[in-house]
Amino acid sequence: MANQQGLVSRAEDFNEWYNTLVLKADLADYGPVRGTMIIKPYGWALWENIQRALDWRFKATGHENAAFPMFIPMSFLEKEASHVKGFAPELAVVTHGGGEELTEPLAVRPTSETIIGHTYARWIQSYRDLPIKLNLWNSVVRWEKRTKLFLRTLEFYWQEGHTAHATAEEALAETRQMLDVYTDFARNEAAIPVIPGEKSENERFAGAEMTLTIEAMMGDGRALQSATSHFMGQNFARAFEIRYLDANNELQYCWTTSWGLSTRFIGAIIMTHGDDQGLVLPPKLAPIQVIVVPIFRQEEERTRVLEAARAIQQELQDNGLRVKVDERDNLTPGFKFNEWELKGVPVRVEIGPRDLQNETVMLARRDVPGREGKESVSRSGLVARVQELLAAIHDNLLERATQFRDSHTVAVSDYGAFKEAVEQGFARVWWAGSSEDEKRIQEETRATLRCIPLEQPGGEGTCFYTGRPATQIAIFGRSY
Repeated sequence: MANQQGLVSRAEDFNEWYNTLVLKADLADYGPVRGTMIIKPYGWALWENIQRALDWRFKATGHENAAFPMFIPMSFLEKEASHVKGFAPELAVVTHGGGEELTEPLAVRPTSETIIGHTYARWIQSYRDLPIKLNLWNSVVRWEKRTKLFLRTLEFYWQEGHTAHATAEEALAETRQMLDVYTDFARNEAAIPVIPGEKSENERFAGAEMTLTIEAMMGDGRALQSATSHFMGQNFARAFEIRYLDANNELQYCWTTSWGLSTRFIGAIIMTHGDDQGLVLPPKLAPIQVIVVPIFRQEEERTRVLEAARAIQQELQDNGLRVKVDERDNLTPGFKFNEWELKGVPVRVEIGPRDLQNETVMLARRDVPGREGKESVSRSGLVARVQELLAAIHDNLLERATQFRDSHTVAVSDYGAFKEAVEQGFARVWWAGSSEDEKRIQEETRATLRCIPLEQPGGEGTCFYTGRPATQIAIFGRSY
């Protein structure tokens, strides 16, 4: 049954809650082509804040932004066998242009490794040209059969980094560094406690020698791959002849990497922090951090209250915060409270005639519902208290999500307990199985090996599935 926001409870139907919330919170809408998505201004503002938080991190680690064409000759994709095999079912292919059949079909980029490889082969001649460290902000197309707003759409927005190095050690260091960047972003900007780890061979990116990932648990216990970083070895360098003359004047193949995070991460934010009233946005990424709601009944009150509300907005903006005053006079304060709760604004400021008289305002924090989350503060102490609240909300969201993940992660030692664990969340197991074992587990339980966590306990255990000695812990879970 839907509440006054029009949402069913998460516990009743998580999938319906998610789909309805994305639409009602004005994040996105369905496009006219099945599986496509229109990102609305509120959703795009959230993506812009994600972009900003990542972009400075990329530049701080020596990367530059560039742009590459969206059309890729099919012959490029066919040069790296495992890459084309991995993406063939998802390709959108252009066969006609300008009213004529093309001499060679063009793929709408599903990812850019091949066109990057072709270009790097032209740009790189000497070891002095290395490393090249580029990042692209673009959209890609993958013809998905089962789609879901933000999580899986035919076209989605992302960033994709592509680097070329002289040595394997440099490329491996880059791969790990970018995973650390994603981990830092997820925890310190989005308040999502991700697990950094390595993908199994079955789950590895097509054409990569190693894929690192950050895995998050959503509010229904399912896993979401939130970003990945790939060590390509020399696979693409050999396919595209990316070579350089080293200091001894000998030709060597480069070592390459790629890494990316997409608008899927907006889905992660929604499903990690949202509640039955709507979005709960992490303060550092929220499009609006503070909503000011003026409360009045008579016209003379209106003028004074609006003047004070605008002064509060200016003061908070002068201190670097994103603030909006809801001046709509055709809606009740209660309606506005519900709407901004639905949209997940971290802090609400209420100001009315009595507050003006007492030189106070009422604050409400989104992460703590009801009276418990409300407090009256002096007008002079408003800025400091709002800044404290935003920091406290981030910490609370991270702690709450961590506790949820940990309470829904079960260490199991046999297959029966494993099947029960993945019904509710993650199974943490000793693992020494094969790729075939992994496929059988997926067929029987719909759970996949999410990652081998980088942080391992050491020692040795017994594989829960094969009974063989195992030296590594793995995380299994169901995903979208």
